[in-house]
Amino acid sequence: MLRWRKRDPAKRLQRDYERRLEQAMVAARNGDMRANASLTEEAEALREAIDRQKGA
Repeated sequence: MLRWRKRDPAKRLQRDYERRLEQAMVAARNGDMRANASLTEEAEALREAIDRQKGA
């Protein structure tokens, strides 16, 4: 009955994934390649979580 109120966890993960990629891009523009690599790695972990959730 209240299913429409329940938030979709995949949407939250997707939003976090996009946010991490944007932060990585900004870090790369500023020349901080360590932060870029770290944020990209976090984004890839989120992408894997999204894929696992969609597969389940």
